[in-house]
Amino acid sequence: MEGKKTALITGCSPGGIGYALALQFHSKGLHVFATARNEKAVTDLKALGIEALQLEVTSTESIAEVKRHISDQTNGSLDYLVNNAGRNYTVPALDVDFREVQATFETNIFSGMRMCQAFAPLLIQAKGTIVQIGSVAGEIPYVFGSAYNASKAALHAYSDTLRLELAPFDVNVMVVVTGGVKSNIARTHRELPEGSLYHPLNEEYQRRQLHSQEGAMEGTVYAKGVIKAALGTKPSRYLWRGHQAWNIWLLLRLMPRMFWDYYFTRVFNLAKLTNFVKTQRKNL
Repeated sequence: MEGKKTALITGCSPGGIGYALALQFHSKGLHVFATARNEKAVTDLKALGIEALQLEVTSTESIAEVKRHISDQTNGSLDYLVNNAGRNYTVPALDVDFREVQATFETNIFSGMRMCQAFAPLLIQAKGTIVQIGSVAGEIPYVFGSAYNASKAALHAYSDTLRLELAPFDVNVMVVVTGGVKSNIARTHRELPEGSLYHPLNEEYQRRQLHSQEGAMEGTVYAKGVIKAALGTKPSRYLWRGHQAWNIWLLLRLMPRMFWDYYFTRVFNLAKLTNFVKTQRKNL
């Protein structure tokens, strides 16, 4: 490993963004520590020379164990920390299960905060870079995703402050505002709960669960762009990457925020629910 730069990536299960990032970092000659909740999920990476480790990002004990291992391997240094592990939760705001909301925030924001705190000494030693895998959902009112959207918005805000606080130590923080990328994040199928006010929009709700995969960018293409930006002389503060990411970036700057109210009302046919409610009230 002597002379090689190092990268630690969370959430590297096959078929996801982390897996693609691990392959691309490795292709650039870095020593990659690819982690997943289940180590068996990333054992095939070992054949490529990528070090696969078990890591439960919501566990301080698991994080500490991985930190000790990497510190021993690298003499207390880490060039890149990629906080990619994420959890999707696509449910209307009034129907959320707060145990699921808590689990979403634990994975999407609190675990990233734990990782940054734990690995800060190694990153400072290397004058390294933290790469936070964010989402366009943290910037726009993506219907039926309020809890997930909020967790990603929190990650963006946390990262902006962290960037300032780590700048004196020559540690960079890059947020990747991710659009549609082909991955397994939308693999959990959900049904509206009994009594939900949104049953008249069940067809639209079912489409919304897989909406991020419509026209999604290939994981390899996404990862190449992220790696290029991260390995640059001065990593980007924000990188908009993935299907529709640049269009969203542009519209956020050219259009008033209320544009997104109109857009999502139309895309997911919320007017149908408005008409249904009006009809119900007339019949009372």
